[in-house]
Amino acid sequence: MLTVGLVTAALAGQHRPTAPKKLEVTLHAHRLARPVSPYEYGMFIENLGSLVYRTLWSQMLNDRKFYYPIMAKKPGPVHPRFPGFMGMLPHKWRPVGSARPVVMDPVAAFVGTHSPEILLQPGEPRGIRQSGLALEQGQRYVGYIYLRGTPGAQVRVSLVWGSGRDGRSSLKFSVLAAGYTKFPIAFTAGASTANGIFKVTGRGTGNFHIGTASLMPANNLDGFRPGAIRALRQLHSGFWRLPGGNFISDFNWYDSVGNPDKRPPVLDHAWNAVQSNDVGLDEFMTLCRLIGVQPYITVNAGFGDEHSAAQEVQYINGAVTTPMGAWRARNGHPAPYNVKFWDIGNEPYGAWQLGHTTLAYYLIKHRIFYRAMKRADPNITLLASGSMPYQSTNPLCSKTDWTCGFLKHDWGYFSGITNHWYANYGRGFGPRAKPSPKIPLLAWARRASNSVRFEAEEWQHYERRFPAMVRKKIFLSQDEYAYIGARPNLKGALAYAMILNEMLRHTNFLRMAALTMGTSTLDFNHGQIGLNTLGLLYQFYGEHLGAGAQPMRLTGNSPQPLPKKHIVGDLPRKQAGSPTYPLDMLAAFTPGHHFVNLAVVNATRQAQPFKLHAIGVHLAGPAQVWVMTGPNLSAANRAGEPPQVTIRKVPVDMASGRVTVPALSICIYHFPAAQARP
Repeated sequence: MLTVGLVTAALAGQHRPTAPKKLEVTLHAHRLARPVSPYEYGMFIENLGSLVYRTLWSQMLNDRKFYYPIMAKKPGPVHPRFPGFMGMLPHKWRPVGSARPVVMDPVAAFVGTHSPEILLQPGEPRGIRQSGLALEQGQRYVGYIYLRGTPGAQVRVSLVWGSGRDGRSSLKFSVLAAGYTKFPIAFTAGASTANGIFKVTGRGTGNFHIGTASLMPANNLDGFRPGAIRALRQLHSGFWRLPGGNFISDFNWYDSVGNPDKRPPVLDHAWNAVQSNDVGLDEFMTLCRLIGVQPYITVNAGFGDEHSAAQEVQYINGAVTTPMGAWRARNGHPAPYNVKFWDIGNEPYGAWQLGHTTLAYYLIKHRIFYRAMKRADPNITLLASGSMPYQSTNPLCSKTDWTCGFLKHDWGYFSGITNHWYANYGRGFGPRAKPSPKIPLLAWARRASNSVRFEAEEWQHYERRFPAMVRKKIFLSQDEYAYIGARPNLKGALAYAMILNEMLRHTNFLRMAALTMGTSTLDFNHGQIGLNTLGLLYQFYGEHLGAGAQPMRLTGNSPQPLPKKHIVGDLPRKQAGSPTYPLDMLAAFTPGHHFVNLAVVNATRQAQPFKLHAIGVHLAGPAQVWVMTGPNLSAANRAGEPPQVTIRKVPVDMASGRVTVPALSICIYHFPAAQARP
């Protein structure tokens, strides 16, 4: 593995070219790649910690089904692995008054293992409360509560935003039955606060039980936050991969459908986070419909089996005449979802994965899953969970090369192969690489795109070794990727623009990609939500280099720097980027070939000029450019604040054929195109 010294030597040993006095760039309009797939800008989401339940889902009450016992003190972690990781939903129910009258009843639980029972005492209010709710003045909040109790019990449900009688609204329920009854609740907040309180108390004699409760803003969209939906619709994502992730390997999909109030809360063993289980398969399908994307489902091939995977396919895609399709219809969704893309398992090669096994056994397992799922729906497209060897620095097609294993032994049992990569800020690409020294901005910005270049080099090796891949159009899906340490500011956007450029250089085989996480494109506070700088970048590229755009060959007279000798696990044989150092460029025809768009990333602190030539096309008429930039590298867009990173549209003077790219910018030049004369 790389050490700090080796990385230092590699960086010091790089050729450090300076931009030529006259940077020459040529577009080759007759050398075209496959058009951009609708799925190049996909997103990944995982039921991970509070990710879904705080960013996308509108439910305001934590632990609404009472997974934890209600105690006066906050309990410690329920699982020693990753305590509190990724915003684990905290236990927030507390007794009102003494904790002794609040007991957990395991005998007649409404859902899960127990439900709270409150023993009443005349003259003394007893119950439970939850604080920390963000309330907005004038906002209406709606929901319900399931209650049962003895005839002498009187229950009050309150929403509190301040002190005194004017600081709360209450509802009284005095006719309780021996069985649970669902009571609707609705409140309008009289003031804004970040520490609102939801309180359930009882008076009288006997006892009362709480089955579950729900509270959402009344403007929710089928349970989802409307601001998040509006923002995500702007991304042109094509698809979302869901519901996991490491989460999937212990996911019981049967428990994720049907009445949400009767779905038991679950402990996600992968991330040590309790999930309310409110967002299940049907809710994820609703999310995809709301944001206008195709779902891409990963099935549990960790602790799951082929029978449950096949039944999941039938539940999602089957006619109402099938057993699972009929169940879906009874759950309120008679029309099949017709999900095309399915992935068998998540990172099965990883020792961290629940149900991890050897490659030899997993290849057998994959074939069993494939046959069962294809019987459920012959029209689905199935992907195999591969892993490119550069991430472990193992030789290509070695015994531990999972991607090559599928190509050798499971041919005919997949249409595409997946790969996940996470580039670390200031680290090499090996899984145990140690931190490297500080690197220049331009090298930092390009660093993550080298992961895509690694994929390309190794995929091209596979295509040479297995020529049928090209004939059968076996494709790569970059199912998860992220630049760890790159913040959603202008500096991070420069790096991600280079990632997108490198991805679009390889559309012949890289047909799908999913950013980790889809919600990382959002910035939100309690009252507002919108696209952050990363989201603005994906919207920018999706609008101008989206589905149907056709990349073309681009050459220049300034190659990207290369190390003097290749160091395994740190850099690909040829570094990412176009031969236009210090700029990174990607050119493409728009659909219909009426225009040429040229994306240029300038991750330097100086304006950079270049001379533009074209072969096979005439760049005619007035040109323009969209310039994405900000006042400094830390500039970021935050919800409720004026944007610091903006996109402005300006004309381009092409009389001389020379173009100047602003410093620290991502530009997309737009040229009318005419057929060149022979």
